[in-house]
Amino acid sequence: MKHLKFITIGFASTMIGAVVLFSTSLLANEQEAKEESRLSALAKYTKVLGTVEKYYVDDLKVNEIITKSIEGLLENLDAHSSYLDAKHFKEMQIQTEGEFGGLGITIGMRNGALTIIAPMEGTPADKAGVKAGDIILKINKESTLNMTIDEAVGLMRGKPQTSLTLTIVREGENKPLEIPITRDIIKIDSVYTKIIENENILYVRVTNFDKNVVRKVKEALSKNLKVSGIILDLRNNPGGLLNQAVGLTDLFVSQGVIVSQKGRDETQNSEYKATMEGTIEDIPLTVLVNGGSASASEIVSGALQDHKRAVVIGEKTFGKGSVQIILPIDESEALRLTIARYYLPSGRTIQAVGVTHDIVVYPGKVPQKEDEFSIKEQELKKHLESELEKVNEKKEAKKLSKDEKEKLITQEELYNDLQLKSAVDIIKVLKIKSKIK
Repeated sequence: MKHLKFITIGFASTMIGAVVLFSTSLLANEQEAKEESRLSALAKYTKVLGTVEKYYVDDLKVNEIITKSIEGLLENLDAHSSYLDAKHFKEMQIQTEGEFGGLGITIGMRNGALTIIAPMEGTPADKAGVKAGDIILKINKESTLNMTIDEAVGLMRGKPQTSLTLTIVREGENKPLEIPITRDIIKIDSVYTKIIENENILYVRVTNFDKNVVRKVKEALSKNLKVSGIILDLRNNPGGLLNQAVGLTDLFVSQGVIVSQKGRDETQNSEYKATMEGTIEDIPLTVLVNGGSASASEIVSGALQDHKRAVVIGEKTFGKGSVQIILPIDESEALRLTIARYYLPSGRTIQAVGVTHDIVVYPGKVPQKEDEFSIKEQELKKHLESELEKVNEKKEAKKLSKDEKEKLITQEELYNDLQLKSAVDIIKVLKIKSKIK
């Protein structure tokens, strides 16, 4: 029996060795098959290049054919990956600096259509009446059907004071609209702040996430630490630099994940976490968003929402939650490549979903009763004139200079913006709630 036991164990050892050898052989065969498939594909690609070079109607050099094939490859991956030639690479670098030439709109692909994500505030496109969600049918007389984002950008950018016409389709309009726009140098003031008149509420408008956002918002907050609330307006903000979105959120969140990114390559996975230093947690906060809020704006609003640090007001955001990095080919050319997706602290994705508001408020004016008939004290024949004089004297004393007025959002402006007025009202509720606690 001892011999039998020995033989059985020996047989088992032999079987294990055979399985290992078989598995190694399988892996080697799979690797060999992959390599053969790769070589076959490259041979096919080389053959196609040679055929195009030899038979195409125009005389194309190999470098031209290679460039076109790279462009086609990147464009067919997704709407945000692209090849940046020397011109587009330089323009991308200029844009992140906060000044560039053109119309002042950010565009993207939605359901295969060239769509305006948002016009940048104060730019020619904004002044001409372009709106987030507009679909571009034509640029001048050229149809945008099958046009890439980079091709569209190339047509829309040009010398300052030259004009073009966008033909757009807009929800609610019966026919396409033609909008003439004059190009200009686009200087983006990425952050500006005002105080809501009579409310002691700080209004912080972030128009895009360039390299100056966190610094400018910090400066504004340090000057207004005694406000009763903060409104962060990210409407029509198309996004920008990730580190600025993380830094802005970090000003209001003291711990936990702000955003994470996950891709096929594990080396691209990362988490961005909040820090304790300088966090403002005791001031009520609301965030305004709409369909033109994208990318970095969605990270900020979604993270603040997940951390229950802010009430998000307005409309559902654009839904651009993929990560692109710039991979230089050489000193003058690069690839913009999608390498991961963003995930909010709760684990939800932004891509094609967007951030859903806590409270839906559509744009418009605050409904008010007009021409309401009423009799007031001052209209009575024997009203207390001396008291009225005192009131008028106080009003005269409160008259503001031009500079002071520019730093205020007046009650009239507030009532012309229903979303902003709702944000003010929510802050009042949050303030009352905090006192009750």
